[in-house]
Amino acid sequence: MHLCRLERRYGQLISKKCLQRLTLSIFGLGALWYPFSASGGQMNQSRQPSPAGFQPNRAVPGAHYIGSQACAECHTDKVHSQQATPMGHALEMPVVCQVLHSHSKLQFREGSYAYAIERDGDRSIYKVTDGSRTISEPILWAFGQGIMGQTYVFLHDGTYREGRVSFYKQTDGLDITIGHSVSLPRSLDDALGRVMVPDEAQACFGCHSTAAAGPKKLEVDRMIPGVTCESCHGPGENHIAAMKAGNLEEKHIFNPATLGTEDLLNFCGACHRTWEQVALMGLKGVNNVRFQPYRLTNSKCYDADDHRISCLACHDPHDDLKHEPAFYDAKGNACHRQEQSKSFASKRSAATCRVGKQLCVTCHMPKYDLPGGHYRFTDHHIRIVKPNDPYPN
Repeated sequence: MHLCRLERRYGQLISKKCLQRLTLSIFGLGALWYPFSASGGQMNQSRQPSPAGFQPNRAVPGAHYIGSQACAECHTDKVHSQQATPMGHALEMPVVCQVLHSHSKLQFREGSYAYAIERDGDRSIYKVTDGSRTISEPILWAFGQGIMGQTYVFLHDGTYREGRVSFYKQTDGLDITIGHSVSLPRSLDDALGRVMVPDEAQACFGCHSTAAAGPKKLEVDRMIPGVTCESCHGPGENHIAAMKAGNLEEKHIFNPATLGTEDLLNFCGACHRTWEQVALMGLKGVNNVRFQPYRLTNSKCYDADDHRISCLACHDPHDDLKHEPAFYDAKGNACHRQEQSKSFASKRSAATCRVGKQLCVTCHMPKYDLPGGHYRFTDHHIRIVKPNDPYPN
């Protein structure tokens, strides 16, 4: 039984271990909406120690990031496939952003405010007007590849702003950015977008790029756009030196695949949100459906010691996300087979579905519309879903 499942639905007392983990999260969170916690970067030291100070959404102080092309000298296929994934394009410069390239002008109106994103050569300009005044700024970065949507960040009066409107693929147009107030802005400056305070900027860039989020400040001058090899494996300079020297014992690189299920969920949850982070946010209802580690941990079948229900059991971060439900049938069936191995000492199995249908995820991991998100997210809370069942928090 996963200890932090206590008090999720039934109000039980929280265990000592869970209290300790919640305390770590409280002191590790700078802003509850943004995903960087002390627990998010912790790893199972008994399996494989991580580079000193390494977290997947934080740059290692003083380390030299060499870029994925250096990794491709030995790991060609993995690098090339990973670079094509949405994670590989989690942050893009406007000059190479396909959404902005293919939309010379995007428009949106909210009350008296009119928005436009217009292409200008290699630049894209973000504009908002109230009819008498106009504010326009060149977009510096596009967050998200556009599979669901894309949000734009720019500088205004010396501070980073997150645009109030974002692009959504489902509508092929602009709408209010998720997380922004739906109330009509009180001024043109408010209509422009939300000021990104330093902690929030670090968190956003830390999860959408590589090497930009330093221990104390944002360092965009060293940023590598997108989630690259070194985001999850750590800076590669020492690794390459060790391999060239023939030192196969001390690889000086981190492999998240060596983590146990619980530690791996915390590792991925540094950006995709851990259970503790979402609990502290107090985010109830379908709005938490996009936080996959939180949802998975709530599953009755979740077991912190069972590798068959970890993130990597179903998803390969080096490859594009598989959207075909049939792909996951074998993954699900593996959890219903009895297993005993050195890595998983206890026996655990369950009967397969009585209905006997294929495409298991369509019933046991239903999709939900995210309000304002123009996208249907797969709920990773695995369960038996009956007609008219309410969404479980």
